Amino acid sequence: MDKDGSSDGLPQYSRVDQYAHVHRRRHVKRRVIRLLLLTCLGYAIYTHWQSSPRLDQASHSALLSSERLQTDYATCASLRRVPQDPSGHRDRNARYVDGQKPILIRNATVWTGEPSAGVSPEDARKGKGYSWIRSDVLLQDGLIKDVKSDIVASELPDDVEIINAHGRQLTAGIIDMHSHTGVDGLPSLDGGEDTNELSSDITPFVRSLDGFNPLDPQIQVIKSGGVTTSLILPGSGNNIGGEAYVIKHSVGKKNGRPELSIQDLLADPDRNWRYMKMACGENAKSVYGRVGRNFGPFSRLGEAWYFRHAFEEATKLKDAQDDWCAAADRVGAENMDSYLPADLKWESLSAVLRGQVMVNTHCYTIPDLESYIGYTNEFKFPIRAFHHAHATYLVPEVLKRAYGGRPPAAALFADNMYYKTESYVASEQAGKILYEAGLTPVYVSDNPVLNAQHVILEAAKAYKNGLPYHAALAGVTSASAELLGLGERIGKVKPGFDGDVVLWDSDPLSLGATPLQVFIDGVPQFDEPFNLTKPLTPPLEHSDYHDLQEKSSKYENVVLTGVKAIQLPGHEQILEASTNVVVASGSITCIGECAVDISSSSKVIHLEDGYITPPLTAFGSLLGLEEIAAEDDTSDGSNNQDSFSAALDGLTFEGKNLDAAYAHGVTKAITAPKFSSGGHKGLSAGFNLGAKHALEKHAVFADHTALHYTLTLAAKGGKTPSISSAIDDLRTKLLKPLLSPKKPEEKSLEDKSLDKVLSGTLPLVIDVHSADTIASLLRLKSEIDHAIHSNNSLSTTTSPSPKLNLILFGAAESHLLAPELATANISVILSPLFSYATTWDQRRALTGAPLTNGTAIDVLHNAGVKVAIGVDEDWEARDLYLQAGIVHANSGGRISEKEALGLVSSKIYEILGLKEEEQGNEMREFVLFEGNPLTIQSQVRAVADGRGKLTVWS
Repeated sequence: MDKDGSSDGLPQYSRVDQYAHVHRRRHVKRRVIRLLLLTCLGYAIYTHWQSSPRLDQASHSALLSSERLQTDYATCASLRRVPQDPSGHRDRNARYVDGQKPILIRNATVWTGEPSAGVSPEDARKGKGYSWIRSDVLLQDGLIKDVKSDIVASELPDDVEIINAHGRQLTAGIIDMHSHTGVDGLPSLDGGEDTNELSSDITPFVRSLDGFNPLDPQIQVIKSGGVTTSLILPGSGNNIGGEAYVIKHSVGKKNGRPELSIQDLLADPDRNWRYMKMACGENAKSVYGRVGRNFGPFSRLGEAWYFRHAFEEATKLKDAQDDWCAAADRVGAENMDSYLPADLKWESLSAVLRGQVMVNTHCYTIPDLESYIGYTNEFKFPIRAFHHAHATYLVPEVLKRAYGGRPPAAALFADNMYYKTESYVASEQAGKILYEAGLTPVYVSDNPVLNAQHVILEAAKAYKNGLPYHAALAGVTSASAELLGLGERIGKVKPGFDGDVVLWDSDPLSLGATPLQVFIDGVPQFDEPFNLTKPLTPPLEHSDYHDLQEKSSKYENVVLTGVKAIQLPGHEQILEASTNVVVASGSITCIGECAVDISSSSKVIHLEDGYITPPLTAFGSLLGLEEIAAEDDTSDGSNNQDSFSAALDGLTFEGKNLDAAYAHGVTKAITAPKFSSGGHKGLSAGFNLGAKHALEKHAVFADHTALHYTLTLAAKGGKTPSISSAIDDLRTKLLKPLLSPKKPEEKSLEDKSLDKVLSGTLPLVIDVHSADTIASLLRLKSEIDHAIHSNNSLSTTTSPSPKLNLILFGAAESHLLAPELATANISVILSPLFSYATTWDQRRALTGAPLTNGTAIDVLHNAGVKVAIGVDEDWEARDLYLQAGIVHANSGGRISEKEALGLVSSKIYEILGLKEEEQGNEMREFVLFEGNPLTIQSQVRAVADGRGKLTVWS
């Protein structure tokens, strides 16, 4: 402003104007302050409005259903609820049906499943306080009402049914934590396959219950092995496969249910817990990992992203729901201007993140395990168990990092391993190692991968391999129940628990143990069970496990002390405790005092209960031709219908499967080439499992042992689209050399093999299961034998006409033709020993007591058929002694120990017609056991395979 009061030539304010201007400035200042305050308040309201459900009641809330808003708000309580294991007193089981009679099982030998009172958890884990007790068990109202030594008549209801156990063993029902029964039904048919939903790799929204078939025949078969409860999981084709359900194997009115209903099978009708299946590793990436596909993981790297992305999406839903519920808490549900966020696709996975779902994950390898433990901590959810879990024993401390402070259990096979890359690090001692590290091993079937009817055998083998008895039995009863959140309902013989018990004919962990009766919710499941004839035996005496080193040593000269029995053919004897057995240059040279034969340089092996037995032979497996079944590079390959080969040319040595079988007393294998669709085609060879290569001395004992063809369902395809055409093709192969023989220089390897078959110098082995196909083979044999006789009658020879040496391999339904097979002099090599109708052509297989009166081997043996035991899958070779022990135990005395051992050794050579010298000298081929080899408590200590040295584990 200028001195004269003007500014920039503008007129001056009048006095009034000047006053007004000054006053106005003061007024504006106040208004600015008020405006600033109002702006701050408006911004705060706006921010809150943006971050919270909008409360414009007139324009929004009035348009929403008040009833639905209240229902949504009620859902908030369930979202916040942390499930609890069902427990507490009950007057009756929820599945009890009026009219079911109470049952008193008197005079049983009971394994309650828990230690005696006052035993500390630390001592209990060591096995202290566990014992078998003589007791009565009262089942009433679907529950175990009482367990005590003598329940007097005055304490019993009037209509009680009394069963005298006569001292037999009684346990809780067996629980299988990994089964696909009902969704992967047997016999396997496309129309009944509902294991995996493969429309997407991430399918948490599907449920196994929606595909469960309560009429699956396998349910009754599984129950006949004492299994009362199973967790029915979706398959492992997806990284996240969907929800699972725990069911009991009691179906319909016949089994004590009010009707035929899937709902009635649920082990926990209140559904306190939910369950989910996930999977890591090879399976999902092999399903989805195809070049050109636009969905699914190609590698473990991709799997990790799919997992984390799915958990991220579920987290978004969980957080949105939590925000809505929190806002409804503040302003009232009726004032919310939106409904509770919902997305069925992610609902079940968000429940996982809330800790409401027990997660069971198929995971094998260290990177799979460690990555998944990382997911649990990143997204803050617990995991209940890793399944298959072959590498868990290597990283127990990694498992202990899992979110929630509870390390996951390992749900294992006992010795089914090496079948794919991720199982190639497995150990039979995994259960023992994990338990000693403070983790929980449980044993499962993955039915139909293994027959869940015999899941108790998995626990028995774990016990054989060092897991304490109480932990092994818990691994299919109480530990499994606890992992399912049902530890106060099933898994123990205890008042208030469900009436799920099994009365056994022998210790459940002994070989051949079979239920006399199975009870589910207090109801006997078999009206007229077949019971095996067995002497009453006490529970197993728990022997110390000899923790042998994995590596072995070889010795030429060994002195054995403490040998109780020698079971070698022609040399069977029981020895005095002081008797020595001397091995020189790998052969038994002296039995007795043997003072002159004992060298100071000899290795001395001290035994407490020593047995010397014949070594065994694995017939029918792919040992020596295939190492890792899922890896083509480790296999000789597969013949198709247009190719033919000899196993001799494809043999490989020094694999893990060979080593494992050898360490279990199997020194030889007879292996035929693989057929592309399943089975065998070509010439089998006999070889020594302990050799390093085929040119080593005694490595191959028979270049060509038999000619093999397949007539199972796998034969259908290519030029033989039907079983009938495949039979006719075989007929043509056999008749053509007789009707129009080729010149020697024109004959292929297959032609020459067929000539030997027709001359009677080479056996013909047919892979076959169906009784109908076997009947056709009987007719074909008669036709070929007649043609051979007619052809020979035209020649000048005076020797008897040869006949086909026809051998059936597999032969699940052969029992239906046992008399005819005996008359025709056709031999049978059963594989697997106990078929469980996995395919349509095995559907009439005998599953054994209590469902059927014996199995195929009993029927065939009784009919006079030459029968032996083969190997279905390579890993089973290590169980051949156990299988012989089961046959002996369950034969009712008709098959002696000697004959049982012969079923997996000498009988195979007799059936094949191999010469005596090809079997080897019994005194230089033997297996040394600690304990009877036909019992579960035996261990191999040494093997002599006839090549001059004794392999010793010590």
